[in-house]
Parts: sequence; C-alpha cells; structure tokens
Amino acid sequence: MSPKILVADDEPNIVISLEYLLKREGYDVVIARDGQEAVDAIMRELPDLVLLDVMMPKKTGFEVCQEVRSLDAVQATKILMLTAKGRDTDVAKGLALGADGYMTKPFATRELVQKVAEMLGKAA
Repeated sequence: MSPKILVADDEPNIVISLEYLLKREGYDVVIARDGQEAVDAIMRELPDLVLLDVMMPKKTGFEVCQEVRSLDAVQATKILMLTAKGRDTDVAKGLALGADGYMTKPFATRELVQKVAEMLGKAA
C-alpha cells in the first residue's frame, strides 16, 4: 500500500504541482485548501505525512500543527511545514509546535521528493 500524503495549501498552482509530483512518485495524495479542511482531512484520512502551508484561510498551518499534535489518533502522522515564512523564528515556532520538518518556498522539487522519502523512512 502506498503511503498517503495530505497536501494542505491554499495556492492552486502549488497544490496542482505537488499533487502531480507526489503521484508520479507513487504516493496516494489527498488535498485540503484551508486549515480547517486540513484538520478534518487528517482525522478522516489518517495520512502518513502532511505537507502543511503556514499561511492559509480559517486556520494557519501553525494552528493545524498544534491541534493535530494534541490528538492521540494522529500522533504518528509526520508533518512537514512547507511555507514562504522562512525566518528563524517561524522555523523555530513550527518545530516547537510539533512539525517534524520545515522547508521554505520556493523549493527544488528534487529536494522535496528526497525530504518526503526521508520522512517516510524510504531511501530516495
């Protein structure tokens, strides 16, 4: 069974390209377009990994991360913050709230694919 990845981002172009890229790598991909949708999808789908944007409507990625980390049912879910907010304080905040990794936009697709494989425990 392929690992399931939730892409949570409100930017349609990013969602389309990430979905294409990840499906090409053999992953099952689920999409959420705002923070609340992300929380709902995480609880419903129980993904192996969440690619989480910080700046989204309804709930920020930081709020989503914090909420997910407080729920026992999804403790095993890995979270990779994928955001334009790249200041040291933003990275520290994301990791402090329970993110397993942090990548800033723009990112190289190869780097992202490698990071995803690494976080899922697969050799790239």
